[in-house]
Amino acid sequence: MTEQTDIFISGGGVAGLAATIAFAQAGHTVICADPTPPITDVTVEGADLRTTAFLQPAQAFLERIGLWSAFAPHATPLQTMRIVDAGGAEPVARASHDFDASDISERPFGWNLPNWLLRREMVAHLASLPNATFRPGTGTAQILTRTGEARVTLTDGRRLSARLVIGADGRNSPVRQAAGIGARTLRYGQKALAFAVTHDNPHNNVSTEIHRSGGPFTLVPLPDRDGRPCSAVVWMERGAEAQRLAALPEGEFNSEMTERSAHLYGPLSLASRRTLWPIISQIADTMAGERVALVAEAAHVVPPIGAQGLNMSLADIVALLDIVAEGEDPGDPKGLARYTRARHAEIAARVAGSDMLNRASMADAPGLRDMRMRALNALYRVAPVRRTLMRAGLGATG
Repeated sequence: MTEQTDIFISGGGVAGLAATIAFAQAGHTVICADPTPPITDVTVEGADLRTTAFLQPAQAFLERIGLWSAFAPHATPLQTMRIVDAGGAEPVARASHDFDASDISERPFGWNLPNWLLRREMVAHLASLPNATFRPGTGTAQILTRTGEARVTLTDGRRLSARLVIGADGRNSPVRQAAGIGARTLRYGQKALAFAVTHDNPHNNVSTEIHRSGGPFTLVPLPDRDGRPCSAVVWMERGAEAQRLAALPEGEFNSEMTERSAHLYGPLSLASRRTLWPIISQIADTMAGERVALVAEAAHVVPPIGAQGLNMSLADIVALLDIVAEGEDPGDPKGLARYTRARHAEIAARVAGSDMLNRASMADAPGLRDMRMRALNALYRVAPVRRTLMRAGLGATG
């Protein structure tokens, strides 16, 4: 027996769950499947300890689909983005520049939330939507597309007929592969350590990105923990060094990360386990195929610099949602072609920009690190350029 649905979404991560909620609330019947059940408890092994900074456009979308009221009590505002160069002979700040949201807006740049908590609240919200079905523990085994439908076989043997398949199933997307869509991948030999820390100095809602070599060391504000200021950290290093750091005893790790942080927050103390993630850039050749649309990491992957990743993913969903709303058939080929035109060029520019920033952050040679500092100083000093960069980071064009 074949089950009928308007939209099938492959992938139940944050982007896939957001797409499921958005299209269900728009009146479509939606089935979402993911081979890995979401972990919604921070204490459980395998919980995603990374955080996401939702920038202003993403927050507006979450409000539109009814999620922000669940997220808001747990969100930490990001009022200032601080970029620090610590590329001198010693790992201390030699240049520091604040990009303050008040220069361009009355609101913060964004709001930071833990990824495991996002999944918890989204799964709970899905239960209230009668036309949305979530099937955790079930993957996508096969997709065959025709002019009028896509036929999907799940790993549990169930079969679906959908008018549109949305691939939100990660950088190795089964949907992208089934649609025959290629992707260009850049590998940096880097990995990212993700964890939480407590520290003596308050973060004051400042997100701090410290550049030395190997990649940025970024501290993003979290709510206080046990009466102490707390931050989420993403520490990017070349692969072998990242693995060495991940294996250090906690005391030695605390010492090394405090030094790498240029002592800006005082002594750092590990407040969670450490997780390790590979760093790549990737962009699909197109955003859509017959009865198929790609969103999030199925379409693009960027290094974790400037809070771009998931914000780009939600922009994909907004564009696709608005295009689908204009017609009766969510998988209409003209609409899918418009979706590619609406998103692919901007994504290519953001992937290229993130690649450039990441390569600059990896610089080892003192001369290259000095050039990076001079470029940062020059950009910051020109107020119109500084404001333009901030608006571009938010995804604004005006």
